[in-house]
Formats: sequence, structure tokens, C-alpha cells
Amino acid sequence: MNVIYADSLFAMSVFTDYLLCLVTARFCSLRLRRGRYLLAALLGGVYAVAVFLPGCAWMAHPLCELCAAGFMGLVAFGGEEKLFRCLAAFLAVSASFGGAAWAVALRQGSRPAPDLRLLVAVFLGSYALLTLLSHTRHRRAREHRAAVTLTLNGRQSAFTALEDSGNCLRDPLTGRSVLLAAPSALRPLFPGKAALLEAPDAVELVTRAGEDEALRGRFRLLSCSGVAGPALLAAFRPDAAAVDGKARDDLLVAVSRSAAGDGFEGVV
Repeated sequence: MNVIYADSLFAMSVFTDYLLCLVTARFCSLRLRRGRYLLAALLGGVYAVAVFLPGCAWMAHPLCELCAAGFMGLVAFGGEEKLFRCLAAFLAVSASFGGAAWAVALRQGSRPAPDLRLLVAVFLGSYALLTLLSHTRHRRAREHRAAVTLTLNGRQSAFTALEDSGNCLRDPLTGRSVLLAAPSALRPLFPGKAALLEAPDAVELVTRAGEDEALRGRFRLLSCSGVAGPALLAAFRPDAAAVDGKARDDLLVAVSRSAAGDGFEGVV
């Protein structure tokens, strides 16, 4: 008969679940929310122990396990802009950790009871490997990204933009360079005006801005050409702009939903 020690199982589960959340956050380039990760890990520990309680064997069903993992993901990453991507990454990282532990267990027999110290070593090794891969990925990504700061009417927004050497967009009237920014990056500049940035098209956005006394005359239409053909963008000139700490007086900012991607919210 295999003996399950609830305290050891709970501690091991909390430890591994916290690492899973931490690695997922690093892979998805999220701001770390360690308190939420710890809460999710504690819930995972409670679930791991509950599975072995009398009358709770049904909780070990794969569907129940998937629901528990999904709930943990919601606790850890709820509110993140790319929630479903975070949940998918969480499940993938969990599978990687579980696969490493299972491989060790198989080497110990068909009905293994792996040594706790060995499992801890496996999880720490997996965590170190995944963290190294994440850092390598992010380092390569940062080589082509820039920190952008925009100021408008006393408000400031800071975000990451993709440096695109093929971005030749210019204002035909002034020759200024145009920075494309996603609505999410510009929200701090326009508090209480989310509907403005989510206008269905550039003409509607400029029209709505003209009806706002504080923004009247700020926005105008900018024509451009892309792979889909000619298009119009709603653009404005910020009071100040900086790219990687260097002041840029030659920038216009155009609102574009397609300017957001993996870890960036603009294109410069």
C-alpha cells in the first residue's frame, strides 16, 4: 500500500505550481504578480490533497484536472490582456514539468514512488532550463525593440515598440516620421475616452475627437499605403516623445489596432 503524506504532497504541489506560474509569466512577458501566483499555487495544493480524500477519487478525472488547471490559470493571470494565450502557455509549461517528472518516475518502476528530493531536483532543473530559454528569447526580442514615452496634455504613456527598419511611413505635409501605436498603449493619454480609441475607423475617430473640446484640432487623417492597399489613419502630434530615452520632436503618432504584437504595443 502506498502511503500519501498530505503535508508533503501539499508542500510539493505549492512549490511546483508556483514555479509553473512564474515560468509562464516570464514566457508571456508579463509583469510579475507573485501574490496571485502564490494564491493559485495554494489552490493547486488544496486540490492535490483533496484528490486523495475519501470519496473524492472522482476529482482525479482528466476533465476535473483540466478544470482545476484552468481555474488556477484564471486566478494567476486573470485580467491580463492576452488571457487565453497565458492559459495556453500555462498548460504547455505544466505539461513540460509533468513530462520530466514522469520520465524520472518511469525509471523507478511501473508503480513508482519517486524520492521527494529527486523530484525537487527535476523541477528545479526544468525551471532553470525553461527560464534560460525564456531569457534567451526575450533578449533576442529586445534587440529590435524600443522603449517609447509619449506626453499629451500633462499625461504620459510608456510602452514597448517594435523597431521596424522597413517602416517608411511619413507625414506627406511635414515629412515627420509616424509611430504606430495600439489603442491599449494610448489609453493613459486619454482617460475616460476608451470609446474614442475604439472608433470603428479613422474618420470616425477624428470626428469624435473634434467634438471633444480638449482634443479639438489634435487629430487629423493621414493617408498611407500597405499590403492591403491605401488606407487612412487617425494621427496626432504629442506634446513630447522619447524613444529609448532620446527626445524625438519629429514624430506623429497614428492609432492602429494592428500595431500590437508579442510583447509590444507599437511600431516605430
